[in-house]
Amino acid sequence: MRMKNFITKGRGTIHFIMLAFFVFSFASCSDDDPVQTTPPYDPSKPIVVSDFTPKTGGVGQRLVIYGENFGNDPELIRVFIGGQEAIVIGVNGESLYCLVPEKAYDGTIEIYMGDRPEPLAVGSEVFAYERKMVVSTLAGFRNDRDDQGWINGHFDDAAGFREPAFMKFDPLNPDHLYVSYDHGPGIYLINFADSTVTQHLTSSAGNWWRIRSLDFSIDGEYMIVSHDQWDPNGISTSIMSRANGFKDPQILTTSRACNGASVHPVNGEMYFNGYEKGEFYRFDVMNSKPIIGDAGLGTKDYETLFLVQDNGWEFNVQIHPSGNYAYIVVVNQHYILRTDYNWDEQRFSQPYLVCGEPRVGGWEDGVGSKARLRNPYQGVFVKNPDYAGEADEYDFYFTEQHNHDLRILTPEGKVTTFAGRGSSSINPDPWGYVEGDLRQEARFDQPTGLAYNEAEKAFYVMDHQNRRLRKIALEDE
Repeated sequence: MRMKNFITKGRGTIHFIMLAFFVFSFASCSDDDPVQTTPPYDPSKPIVVSDFTPKTGGVGQRLVIYGENFGNDPELIRVFIGGQEAIVIGVNGESLYCLVPEKAYDGTIEIYMGDRPEPLAVGSEVFAYERKMVVSTLAGFRNDRDDQGWINGHFDDAAGFREPAFMKFDPLNPDHLYVSYDHGPGIYLINFADSTVTQHLTSSAGNWWRIRSLDFSIDGEYMIVSHDQWDPNGISTSIMSRANGFKDPQILTTSRACNGASVHPVNGEMYFNGYEKGEFYRFDVMNSKPIIGDAGLGTKDYETLFLVQDNGWEFNVQIHPSGNYAYIVVVNQHYILRTDYNWDEQRFSQPYLVCGEPRVGGWEDGVGSKARLRNPYQGVFVKNPDYAGEADEYDFYFTEQHNHDLRILTPEGKVTTFAGRGSSSINPDPWGYVEGDLRQEARFDQPTGLAYNEAEKAFYVMDHQNRRLRKIALEDE
């Protein structure tokens, strides 16, 4: 049984090995001379800040400040950088060691002693603070009993987020982020315009019980959700119209055990899957009955393009913004395939391996089959400015439910870890609830849903075992 998660929200996590090292480094006594030689702070003399190194950095940067009359008590001296208090690790008369705090934007270095309200020294040079990507929490909480339930309301009060999720921004309203939950109570709306979380539609409204994904039609006028159930004549996908507020679900297709459905961003057809035999289906959604009426395609008028590997393959389809290819994210078998688009035939072709190895779970960065994944879940394509002018300008960021992280997949098939699995000094577990630096501090617990806002360069992560919606972005000023 897994021990209870370690939970922290501060970015002042002290790594005990590092602490011991620097306390030793700043000590001014030795085995041969046990008498401390560094004098204490002398109130009759001024404190002087003469220099510091390095000159630039972000939150968590190790900073050494040089000067005079710092004393020898790290509990007495207080350091502020840019108006934010730093953690002092050690002090030795003419130097002190600290960690740069978050949001130290203006970089002014100030030295205080004890409870005195005014600084006793101010550096003549400012530290050049660099904002960096950090993990924070947008909404949600988990109490000790985990019985907080589902609560609609402002981000500060909302609760829920407790099942594996799939997320998608409304293409015509970037303030609206829709969330579907597997085994959850329905579809939720995260409204950034008024900072609220509300239930948009109940599961019973669409006769759903396992909503696995959601997407939008090419014109943005329809929302499509996939539904996982075991009746071959049961609902596999449903469609709802913007004209009716996305609250008028109609059956789009019927088939067994659908894990996801995605719309081609250029030609508009829909691709969805079947878990039972690894089926990969194509359906011309824009010519379906719910859109054009009785003359349209019916719920069984889809075609099987190919089968993925074997029976019992849980996967979803993530289509590149260009439409040139799609990744088939195989959740339960720990790998990702690529299928290329045939523009003449307007359909995807037989897929091939991009990263990971079928049936082999693990955590290892690498290229192609050398990389190890564990339950990849949802991904987003993000434009990389370093690729400008190349054939493919996008990286693929994806969550891994049981590696408790976010990974990056490059167009060449290289996998690296982007965020999570930090704070290794706390305990050896990769999961938990920790905010801060993407890799040094941050932890997730079974992240699933992932969305990206291009305008603000921010990721939103459904951290379902932590019952929270997390955010990855540059520190806010």
